[in-house]
Amino acid sequence: MAVLWGLNFPATELALQHFPPLLLVALRFALVAVPTVLLVPRPPVPLRWLVGYGLGFGVLQFLFLYRAMDLGMPPGLASIVLQSSAPFTVLLGAVLLRERLTRRRVVGVLVALAGLAGIAVHRGFAAGGAPLLAVLLVLAGGLGWALGNLSSRLARPPRPLHLVLWMSVVPPLPMAGASLVVEGPERVMTALTTAAGSRTGLLAVAGLAYVVLLATLVGSGVWTTLLARHPSGVVAPFSMLVPVAGVSSSWLLLGDRTAPVEIALGAVVVVGVLVGAAPPRRRPTTLDAGAQAPRARARSRAASTASSRAARSPRSSSRRSPAAVVPPGEVTRSRSSEGCSPLSRTSAAVPASVPVARREAVARGRPAWTPASTSDSSSSST
Repeated sequence: MAVLWGLNFPATELALQHFPPLLLVALRFALVAVPTVLLVPRPPVPLRWLVGYGLGFGVLQFLFLYRAMDLGMPPGLASIVLQSSAPFTVLLGAVLLRERLTRRRVVGVLVALAGLAGIAVHRGFAAGGAPLLAVLLVLAGGLGWALGNLSSRLARPPRPLHLVLWMSVVPPLPMAGASLVVEGPERVMTALTTAAGSRTGLLAVAGLAYVVLLATLVGSGVWTTLLARHPSGVVAPFSMLVPVAGVSSSWLLLGDRTAPVEIALGAVVVVGVLVGAAPPRRRPTTLDAGAQAPRARARSRAASTASSRAARSPRSSSRRSPAAVVPPGEVTRSRSSEGCSPLSRTSAAVPASVPVARREAVARGRPAWTPASTSDSSSSST
């Protein structure tokens, strides 16, 4: 993911040599949105998080980033400053989502930020610099990326790639409208009609194809999958590896030279990411080891008590449970009630089971049979 997004910056630089920045954002997502609406089912996530992801990740991030690069922001430096999204994501996740901010994670983010700040200072003052407005625009793009990360985290899509595809439906219309208003219809039409007529236009189309297919579909799909499975504070620091790939690829493809001090500071970024993303190790203490035996004895005693209570519980009985078997012959049934004369009835009987008693629980859980009540008796004669 870091390599794919790192190569995204020189590819964007090639595309911006022909396409205006706002039009490039609209084209980037329109080429994904059209087949998505026709072929891909909408992910079962709340609409507010889908729109929030599209606005943060798709509109705000690339609106400010492409505008800054159009103003003269070098691609390598842009890849560095844009990683301000990582601390933005960690802080917003802790404040808005109540995610735990561990000491190890804070240290890792601070170390990575120190490396990024060192590279940015070296680029800004020792290597020609960049306009202040461009740097501020990229920082605003990093904040937009962080907001998109939180929306993706809250969406929790069952299929993250579907969320990435449908997120692309949000930016094209507002960005196309902004391009027509800000950049003008004439410049937009010229860029679209002359793309295949020059070497610069063909390189721009190739850069746009890389941005759409690899950076957007593959890279964003992997990123969204990680955010769906892990806390944003764990995933976000890995984005700080992007400038390492961005600076290296800009040097190899565009001749953007990288000083040895920047390579060393890039290694500092990698160390910070690894420290911040490493899971905490819990070492057993002497107190924990001494407490294990009493806990085991308590669990054994509780299990023994539960088993004893279960053994003493009376068995359930039913009013229809057979209590005696009546043999064939004559049966006399008598009933009496207080204040009334007794009534008797003699009839022939066939072998049958009649309920003549009830069960009660006694000591040690053994049932005992009690005789029938005096008001309801049964006698048999053969």
